[in-house]
Amino acid sequence: MKNVTKYRFNKLFAVESLTEIDPNFAIDSTFPDEIAWFNCQEPPIEIFGLAVCEGENFWRLPEDYHQINQGIQTLAKHTAGGRIRFRTDSPFVALAVKLLNTGLMVHMPLTGKSGCDIYLGAGGKSVYKMTALPVDNLTQSYGAVCFKKPEMEDVTVNLPLYNGIKAVYIGISPKAKIASPTPYSLTKPIVYYGSSITQGGCASRPGNAYPAILSRWLDADYLNLGFSGSAKGEPEMAEYIAQLEMSVFVMDYDYNAKTKEELAATHQRFFQQIRKANPSLPVIMLSKPDFAKDPEDSAARREIIRNTYEQAKAEGDENVWFVDGELLFGSLMPDSCTVDGIHPNDLGFMRMAETVRPLLAEVIDRSRRK
Repeated sequence: MKNVTKYRFNKLFAVESLTEIDPNFAIDSTFPDEIAWFNCQEPPIEIFGLAVCEGENFWRLPEDYHQINQGIQTLAKHTAGGRIRFRTDSPFVALAVKLLNTGLMVHMPLTGKSGCDIYLGAGGKSVYKMTALPVDNLTQSYGAVCFKKPEMEDVTVNLPLYNGIKAVYIGISPKAKIASPTPYSLTKPIVYYGSSITQGGCASRPGNAYPAILSRWLDADYLNLGFSGSAKGEPEMAEYIAQLEMSVFVMDYDYNAKTKEELAATHQRFFQQIRKANPSLPVIMLSKPDFAKDPEDSAARREIIRNTYEQAKAEGDENVWFVDGELLFGSLMPDSCTVDGIHPNDLGFMRMAETVRPLLAEVIDRSRRK
Protein backbone atom coordinates (compact mmCIF):
# COMPACT_ATOMS: atom_id res chain seq x y z
CA MET A 1 0.00 0.00 0.00
CA LYS A 2 1.49 3.30 -1.09
CA ASN A 3 1.22 6.67 0.59
CA VAL A 4 -1.14 5.61 3.34
CA THR A 5 -1.63 8.45 5.80
CA LYS A 6 -3.71 8.38 8.97
CA TYR A 7 -5.67 11.47 9.91
CA ARG A 8 -7.66 12.11 13.05
CA PHE A 9 -10.43 14.65 12.64
CA ASN A 10 -14.18 15.07 12.94
CA LYS A 11 -14.88 16.93 9.73
CA LEU A 12 -12.93 17.23 6.51
CA PHE A 13 -15.12 19.98 5.12
CA ALA A 14 -17.35 22.41 6.97
CA VAL A 15 -20.99 21.97 6.02
CA GLU A 16 -23.92 24.31 6.65
CA SER A 17 -27.38 23.32 5.52
CA LEU A 18 -30.93 24.58 6.12
CA THR A 19 -32.54 21.44 7.47
CA GLU A 20 -34.91 22.77 10.11
CA ILE A 21 -37.96 21.77 8.06
CA ASP A 22 -36.73 18.36 6.89
CA PRO A 23 -33.55 16.89 8.39
CA ASN A 24 -33.60 14.16 5.72
CA PHE A 25 -32.05 16.72 3.39
CA ALA A 26 -29.05 17.24 5.67
CA ILE A 27 -25.63 16.56 4.16
CA ASP A 28 -23.46 14.89 6.77
CA SER A 29 -19.71 14.97 6.13
CA THR A 30 -18.77 13.72 9.58
CA PHE A 31 -15.95 11.20 9.17
CA PRO A 32 -14.76 8.48 11.55
CA ASP A 33 -11.90 9.56 13.80
CA GLU A 34 -9.26 7.47 12.03
CA ILE A 35 -9.05 6.97 8.29
CA ALA A 36 -6.36 5.58 6.00
CA TRP A 37 -6.46 7.66 2.82
CA PHE A 38 -5.51 6.46 -0.66
CA ASN A 39 -5.05 8.51 -3.82
CA CYS A 40 -7.50 7.01 -6.34
CA GLN A 41 -4.72 6.97 -8.95
CA GLU A 42 -2.62 4.45 -7.04
CA PRO A 43 -2.92 0.64 -6.99
CA PRO A 44 -4.74 -1.43 -5.98
CA ILE A 45 -7.48 1.09 -6.81
CA GLU A 46 -8.33 1.09 -10.53
CA ILE A 47 -9.89 3.78 -12.72
CA PHE A 48 -12.06 2.94 -15.73
CA GLY A 49 -13.58 5.00 -18.52
CA LEU A 50 -10.89 7.69 -18.73
CA ALA A 51 -8.16 8.05 -21.35
CA VAL A 52 -5.91 10.18 -19.13
CA CYS A 53 -5.52 9.96 -15.36
CA GLU A 54 -2.37 11.76 -14.27
CA GLY A 55 -1.94 14.35 -11.54
CA GLU A 56 -4.94 16.69 -11.70
CA ASN A 57 -5.88 15.56 -15.22
CA PHE A 58 -8.85 13.18 -15.39
CA TRP A 59 -9.81 13.28 -19.09
CA ARG A 60 -11.97 11.25 -21.47
CA LEU A 61 -9.73 12.06 -24.46
CA PRO A 62 -5.96 12.42 -24.85
CA GLU A 63 -4.86 16.03 -25.15
CA ASP A 64 -4.09 15.66 -28.88
CA TYR A 65 -7.84 15.32 -29.53
CA HIS A 66 -9.09 18.21 -27.38
CA GLN A 67 -8.97 20.54 -30.38
CA ILE A 68 -11.50 18.64 -32.50
CA ASN A 69 -13.99 21.39 -31.76
CA GLN A 70 -14.49 24.14 -29.20
CA GLY A 71 -16.98 22.17 -27.12
CA ILE A 72 -14.75 19.15 -26.76
CA GLN A 73 -11.99 21.35 -25.33
CA THR A 74 -14.20 21.63 -22.25
CA LEU A 75 -16.21 18.42 -22.36
CA ALA A 76 -13.24 16.06 -22.71
CA LYS A 77 -12.42 17.09 -19.14
CA HIS A 78 -15.85 16.04 -17.86
CA THR A 79 -15.65 12.62 -16.25
CA ALA A 80 -18.90 11.10 -17.60
CA GLY A 81 -18.51 7.33 -17.50
CA GLY A 82 -15.42 7.49 -15.32
CA ARG A 83 -15.38 4.96 -12.46
CA ILE A 84 -13.16 4.28 -9.47
CA ARG A 85 -13.23 0.60 -8.45
CA PHE A 86 -11.69 -1.50 -5.68
CA ARG A 87 -12.53 -4.08 -3.02
CA THR A 88 -12.38 -3.58 0.73
CA ASP A 89 -13.55 -5.11 4.00
CA SER A 90 -13.69 -1.70 5.67
CA PRO A 91 -16.95 -0.93 7.54
CA PHE A 92 -17.01 2.41 5.71
CA VAL A 93 -15.72 4.07 2.57
CA ALA A 94 -15.00 7.79 2.69
CA LEU A 95 -14.64 10.08 -0.32
CA ALA A 96 -12.79 13.38 -0.54
CA VAL A 97 -13.41 15.01 -3.92
CA LYS A 98 -11.93 18.12 -5.51
CA LEU A 99 -13.94 19.32 -8.51
CA LEU A 100 -12.61 21.00 -11.62
CA ASN A 101 -15.38 23.64 -11.72
CA THR A 102 -18.33 24.99 -9.76
CA GLY A 103 -21.68 26.22 -11.01
CA LEU A 104 -25.24 25.15 -11.74
CA MET A 105 -27.15 23.71 -14.68
CA VAL A 106 -30.81 24.69 -14.80
CA HIS A 107 -31.77 21.31 -16.31
CA MET A 108 -29.82 19.05 -13.98
CA PRO A 109 -29.27 18.68 -10.21
CA LEU A 110 -25.83 18.94 -8.62
CA THR A 111 -26.09 15.25 -7.74
CA GLY A 112 -25.75 14.41 -11.44
CA LYS A 113 -23.65 17.33 -12.61
CA SER A 114 -20.97 17.23 -9.91
CA GLY A 115 -21.82 14.36 -7.57
CA CYS A 116 -20.42 10.85 -7.27
CA ASP A 117 -22.60 7.86 -6.55
CA ILE A 118 -21.43 4.66 -4.88
CA TYR A 119 -22.43 1.07 -5.67
CA LEU A 120 -21.56 -2.01 -3.64
CA GLY A 121 -21.13 -5.47 -5.12
CA ALA A 122 -19.77 -6.90 -8.35
CA GLY A 123 -21.29 -7.48 -11.74
CA GLY A 124 -25.02 -7.39 -12.29
CA LYS A 125 -25.58 -7.67 -8.54
CA SER A 126 -24.12 -4.27 -7.67
CA VAL A 127 -26.52 -2.09 -5.68
CA TYR A 128 -26.72 1.68 -5.26
CA LYS A 129 -25.69 2.78 -1.77
CA MET A 130 -25.39 6.57 -1.63
CA THR A 131 -24.55 9.80 -3.45
CA ALA A 132 -21.74 12.14 -2.46
CA LEU A 133 -22.37 15.72 -3.51
CA PRO A 134 -21.28 19.31 -2.96
CA VAL A 135 -23.41 21.28 -0.50
CA ASP A 136 -24.00 24.08 -3.04
CA ASN A 137 -22.98 25.27 -6.49
CA LEU A 138 -20.01 27.24 -5.10
CA THR A 139 -18.39 24.30 -3.31
CA GLN A 140 -15.36 22.90 -5.13
CA SER A 141 -14.36 20.27 -2.54
CA TYR A 142 -16.63 17.89 -0.69
CA GLY A 143 -16.58 14.72 1.34
CA ALA A 144 -18.92 11.88 2.23
CA VAL A 145 -18.97 8.55 4.07
CA CYS A 146 -20.64 5.37 2.87
CA PHE A 147 -21.15 2.80 5.63
CA LYS A 148 -21.13 -0.88 4.70
CA LYS A 149 -20.72 -4.36 6.15
CA PRO A 150 -17.18 -5.17 7.35
CA GLU A 151 -16.73 -7.82 4.67
CA MET A 152 -14.73 -7.89 1.45
CA GLU A 153 -16.86 -6.49 -1.37
CA ASP A 154 -16.49 -4.45 -4.50
CA VAL A 155 -16.99 -0.69 -4.46
CA THR A 156 -17.68 1.38 -7.58
CA VAL A 157 -17.64 5.17 -7.48
CA ASN A 158 -19.23 6.78 -10.55
CA LEU A 159 -17.68 10.18 -11.29
CA PRO A 160 -19.53 13.42 -12.24
CA LEU A 161 -21.35 13.62 -15.57
CA TYR A 162 -21.06 17.36 -16.31
CA ASN A 163 -17.99 18.35 -14.34
CA GLY A 164 -14.39 17.26 -14.04
CA ILE A 165 -12.31 16.37 -11.02
CA LYS A 166 -8.83 17.30 -9.88
CA ALA A 167 -8.51 14.67 -7.18
CA VAL A 168 -10.38 11.91 -5.38
CA TYR A 169 -9.13 10.27 -2.20
CA ILE A 170 -10.58 7.03 -0.88
CA GLY A 171 -10.67 6.55 2.89
CA ILE A 172 -11.07 3.25 4.74
CA SER A 173 -10.50 1.94 8.24
CA PRO A 174 -6.77 1.72 9.03
CA LYS A 175 -7.35 -1.89 10.06
CA ALA A 176 -9.06 -2.85 6.81
CA LYS A 177 -7.71 -4.37 3.61
CA ILE A 178 -8.01 -2.86 0.15
CA ALA A 179 -7.57 -4.83 -3.07
CA SER A 180 -8.07 -4.72 -6.82
CA PRO A 181 -11.69 -4.93 -7.99
CA THR A 182 -13.34 -8.01 -9.40
CA PRO A 183 -12.78 -7.83 -13.19
CA TYR A 184 -15.72 -7.10 -15.44
CA SER A 185 -17.13 -10.11 -17.28
CA LEU A 186 -16.72 -8.06 -20.46
CA THR A 187 -13.31 -6.47 -20.08
CA LYS A 188 -13.05 -4.98 -23.58
CA PRO A 189 -15.22 -1.86 -23.27
CA ILE A 190 -18.41 -0.92 -25.04
CA VAL A 191 -17.75 2.50 -26.59
CA TYR A 192 -20.60 5.02 -26.84
CA TYR A 193 -20.26 8.08 -29.09
CA GLY A 194 -23.02 10.62 -28.98
CA SER A 195 -24.65 13.76 -27.72
CA SER A 196 -25.59 15.30 -24.37
CA ILE A 197 -27.94 12.37 -23.83
CA THR A 198 -25.06 9.92 -24.18
CA GLN A 199 -22.97 12.05 -21.81
CA GLY A 200 -25.73 11.70 -19.22
CA GLY A 201 -27.84 14.85 -19.44
CA CYS A 202 -29.95 15.04 -17.41
CA ALA A 203 -29.65 12.06 -15.04
CA SER A 204 -30.10 12.81 -11.35
CA ARG A 205 -26.86 11.00 -10.53
CA PRO A 206 -24.03 9.43 -12.58
CA GLY A 207 -25.14 5.81 -12.22
CA ASN A 208 -28.49 6.59 -13.88
CA ALA A 209 -27.13 7.54 -17.31
CA TYR A 210 -28.14 4.82 -19.76
CA PRO A 211 -24.56 3.60 -20.55
CA ALA A 212 -23.97 3.20 -16.79
CA ILE A 213 -27.20 1.23 -16.34
CA LEU A 214 -26.29 -1.08 -19.21
CA SER A 215 -22.79 -1.55 -17.81
CA ARG A 216 -24.18 -2.80 -14.50
CA TRP A 217 -26.76 -5.08 -16.10
CA LEU A 218 -24.23 -6.64 -18.47
CA ASP A 219 -21.20 -6.48 -16.14
CA ALA A 220 -19.31 -4.67 -18.89
CA ASP A 221 -16.61 -2.04 -18.98
CA TYR A 222 -17.52 0.98 -21.10
CA LEU A 223 -16.27 4.31 -22.41
CA ASN A 224 -18.63 7.28 -22.59
CA LEU A 225 -17.73 9.57 -25.48
CA GLY A 226 -20.89 11.63 -25.29
CA PHE A 227 -20.12 15.31 -25.87
CA SER A 228 -22.96 17.73 -25.22
CA GLY A 229 -23.70 19.66 -28.42
CA SER A 230 -20.26 18.72 -29.73
CA ALA A 231 -20.41 15.21 -31.23
CA LYS A 232 -20.52 16.20 -34.88
CA GLY A 233 -19.09 13.13 -36.60
CA GLU A 234 -15.70 14.68 -37.39
CA PRO A 235 -13.11 12.48 -39.15
CA GLU A 236 -10.67 13.21 -36.32
CA MET A 237 -13.06 11.69 -33.79
CA ALA A 238 -13.65 8.68 -36.01
CA GLU A 239 -9.87 8.30 -36.27
CA TYR A 240 -9.58 8.23 -32.48
CA ILE A 241 -12.44 5.81 -31.92
CA ALA A 242 -11.28 3.51 -34.72
CA GLN A 243 -8.04 2.74 -32.92
CA LEU A 244 -9.67 1.86 -29.59
CA GLU A 245 -9.97 -1.69 -28.29
CA MET A 246 -13.76 -2.23 -28.09
CA SER A 247 -16.26 -5.04 -27.85
CA VAL A 248 -19.17 -3.01 -29.33
CA PHE A 249 -19.50 0.48 -30.77
CA VAL A 250 -22.75 2.38 -30.12
CA MET A 251 -23.21 5.31 -32.53
CA ASP A 252 -25.69 7.84 -31.18
CA TYR A 253 -24.85 11.39 -32.27
CA ASP A 254 -27.61 12.64 -34.58
CA TYR A 255 -28.79 15.32 -32.11
CA ASN A 256 -25.61 17.30 -32.60
CA ALA A 257 -25.95 17.70 -36.36
CA LYS A 258 -27.55 21.12 -36.77
CA THR A 259 -29.62 19.97 -39.74
CA LYS A 260 -30.58 16.70 -41.36
CA GLU A 261 -28.35 17.69 -44.28
CA GLU A 262 -25.38 17.97 -41.94
CA LEU A 263 -26.19 14.55 -40.50
CA ALA A 264 -26.41 13.05 -43.99
CA ALA A 265 -23.00 14.51 -44.84
CA THR A 266 -21.27 12.87 -41.87
CA HIS A 267 -23.13 9.75 -40.70
CA GLN A 268 -22.23 7.17 -43.32
CA ARG A 269 -18.71 8.55 -43.67
CA PHE A 270 -18.18 8.27 -39.92
CA PHE A 271 -19.41 4.67 -39.83
CA GLN A 272 -17.29 3.67 -42.82
CA GLN A 273 -14.17 5.13 -41.22
CA ILE A 274 -14.77 3.00 -38.10
CA ARG A 275 -15.65 -0.05 -40.17
CA LYS A 276 -12.55 0.16 -42.37
CA ALA A 277 -10.32 -0.10 -39.30
CA ASN A 278 -12.54 -2.69 -37.54
CA PRO A 279 -14.05 -5.06 -40.14
CA SER A 280 -15.83 -7.34 -37.65
CA LEU A 281 -16.66 -4.88 -34.85
CA PRO A 282 -20.34 -4.97 -33.80
CA VAL A 283 -21.85 -1.51 -34.43
CA ILE A 284 -25.24 -0.41 -33.11
CA MET A 285 -26.80 2.75 -34.54
CA LEU A 286 -29.46 4.67 -32.60
CA SER A 287 -31.72 7.48 -33.72
CA LYS A 288 -32.85 10.07 -31.20
CA PRO A 289 -35.58 9.20 -28.66
CA ASP A 290 -37.47 12.52 -28.45
CA PHE A 291 -39.24 11.70 -31.72
CA ALA A 292 -42.46 13.49 -30.80
CA LYS A 293 -40.79 16.88 -30.29
CA ASP A 294 -40.50 17.36 -34.07
CA PRO A 295 -41.84 14.24 -35.82
CA GLU A 296 -41.05 15.40 -39.35
CA ASP A 297 -37.41 16.23 -38.62
CA SER A 298 -37.03 13.17 -36.39
CA ALA A 299 -38.32 10.90 -39.15
CA ALA A 300 -35.94 12.44 -41.69
CA ARG A 301 -32.96 11.96 -39.39
CA ARG A 302 -34.04 8.41 -38.61
CA GLU A 303 -34.07 7.57 -42.32
CA ILE A 304 -30.55 8.92 -42.75
CA ILE A 305 -29.32 6.61 -39.99
CA ARG A 306 -31.39 3.71 -41.30
CA ASN A 307 -29.89 4.28 -44.75
CA THR A 308 -26.35 3.92 -43.35
CA TYR A 309 -27.44 0.67 -41.72
CA GLU A 310 -29.25 -0.71 -44.77
CA GLN A 311 -26.41 0.11 -47.14
CA ALA A 312 -23.97 -1.69 -44.84
CA LYS A 313 -26.29 -4.72 -44.77
CA ALA A 314 -26.63 -4.62 -48.57
CA GLU A 315 -22.85 -4.75 -48.83
CA GLY A 316 -22.79 -7.93 -46.74
CA ASP A 317 -22.04 -6.43 -43.31
CA GLU A 318 -23.42 -8.83 -40.70
CA ASN A 319 -22.15 -6.86 -37.71
CA VAL A 320 -24.39 -3.79 -37.79
CA TRP A 321 -27.74 -3.12 -36.07
CA PHE A 322 -30.26 -0.27 -36.00
CA VAL A 323 -32.44 0.89 -33.07
CA ASP A 324 -35.39 3.15 -33.85
CA GLY A 325 -35.24 6.07 -31.41
CA GLU A 326 -39.02 6.47 -31.52
CA LEU A 327 -39.20 3.26 -29.46
CA LEU A 328 -36.60 4.19 -26.83
CA PHE A 329 -38.98 5.89 -24.38
CA GLY A 330 -41.56 3.12 -24.69
CA SER A 331 -45.29 3.40 -25.27
CA LEU A 332 -46.46 4.24 -21.75
CA MET A 333 -46.35 8.02 -21.16
CA PRO A 334 -43.17 8.74 -23.15
CA ASP A 335 -43.79 12.44 -22.48
CA SER A 336 -42.79 11.77 -18.85
CA CYS A 337 -39.29 10.69 -19.88
CA THR A 338 -37.54 14.06 -20.22
CA VAL A 339 -36.86 17.19 -18.19
CA ASP A 340 -37.31 19.59 -21.11
CA GLY A 341 -38.73 17.66 -24.05
CA ILE A 342 -35.23 16.54 -25.12
CA HIS A 343 -32.96 15.37 -22.30
CA PRO A 344 -34.01 12.21 -20.45
CA ASN A 345 -34.73 12.14 -16.76
CA ASP A 346 -34.05 8.95 -14.83
CA LEU A 347 -37.21 7.32 -16.18
CA GLY A 348 -36.15 8.17 -19.73
CA PHE A 349 -32.70 6.69 -19.23
CA MET A 350 -34.15 3.54 -17.69
CA ARG A 351 -36.52 3.14 -20.65
CA MET A 352 -33.61 3.61 -23.07
CA ALA A 353 -31.54 1.01 -21.25
CA GLU A 354 -34.45 -1.43 -21.13
CA THR A 355 -34.94 -1.08 -24.89
CA VAL A 356 -31.26 -1.43 -25.83
CA ARG A 357 -30.40 -4.17 -23.32
CA PRO A 358 -31.77 -7.25 -25.16
CA LEU A 359 -30.04 -6.32 -28.41
CA LEU A 360 -26.77 -5.41 -26.73
CA ALA A 361 -26.78 -8.66 -24.72
CA GLU A 362 -27.44 -10.63 -27.90
CA VAL A 363 -24.64 -8.84 -29.77
CA ILE A 364 -22.17 -9.48 -26.95
CA ASP A 365 -23.17 -13.14 -26.70
CA ARG A 366 -22.86 -13.53 -30.48
CA SER A 367 -19.37 -12.05 -30.43
CA ARG A 368 -18.28 -14.35 -27.61
CA ARG A 369 -19.40 -17.43 -29.57
CA LYS A 370 -17.28 -16.53 -32.61
